[in-house]
Amino acid sequence: MQDIQKVRHRQADVDGVEVFYREAGRPGRLTVLLLHGFPSSSHTFRQVMPVIGDVAHVIAPDLPGFGMSSSPTVGDYDYTFDNLSRTVEHLLDQLGVERFFVYLHDFGAPVGYHLATRAPARIRGLIVQSGNAHDDGLGEQWDSARAYWADPTDERRAALPDWLNFAGTRDQYLAGLPEHVRILHAPESWHLDWERMSRPGNIDAQFALFTDYANHVARFAEIAEYHRVHQPPALVLWGRHDPYFDVEEVLAYHRALDRMDAHLYDGGHLLLETHAIECADLMRTFVLDNS
Repeated sequence: MQDIQKVRHRQADVDGVEVFYREAGRPGRLTVLLLHGFPSSSHTFRQVMPVIGDVAHVIAPDLPGFGMSSSPTVGDYDYTFDNLSRTVEHLLDQLGVERFFVYLHDFGAPVGYHLATRAPARIRGLIVQSGNAHDDGLGEQWDSARAYWADPTDERRAALPDWLNFAGTRDQYLAGLPEHVRILHAPESWHLDWERMSRPGNIDAQFALFTDYANHVARFAEIAEYHRVHQPPALVLWGRHDPYFDVEEVLAYHRALDRMDAHLYDGGHLLLETHAIECADLMRTFVLDNS
């Protein structure tokens, strides 16, 4: 019989930054680290954590600047994915976590890949959900971003999509979806995201991370070498209507990894908002199969 694992809500001081995290399962068991993306938080994992917590110790932090974690200004915190990964790493150290599975979504992917390439032996496996690590997933929708990263002028910034506002936050959930999928999304998710993004200085922090995403793209060759050498088992979950990362990225993972199971759903970028039950069962099985 499956245990009912209640989710606990905790705070930790990590190098002077208040980090909020959700926890399920019993400490001391194998750990699953859930890393959210933009513009969400650990709130995105609320439905899957009790299921995975039946077989594992689950940790889902809100990255600094997101959710219920503190949002220091860009002058007080270095908003790079490398630095975010060090905050997460120090949280794991506080909690006594040594090896773990890692869930990579959107901005969580560069955070997780910093952890993985810095200490490959700590990674038990990858769960990838719209987490890009190859050029294949970055279609023409990224052309204006590439142009800005190459030459960050005011003119090129003005040509970027206008996404750091309420409408852009909502679009992360709904853009590209047919009506039968749109109506599955609960609107409180993007309202919560925007409320937290509206904190003083947070838009600057989000833009700093967008700018640093260029450094994640520049690391694709290093990540490919990590895949080649260490061959972590992987579960890839994808929404076929994701307008940000092309579905060709799934095939790129297939070519890179020997042990890779992929599932494509009739969903979008925030897949767990519509397919949490399906994904939770797959994640639970993946953890058990690779323990």
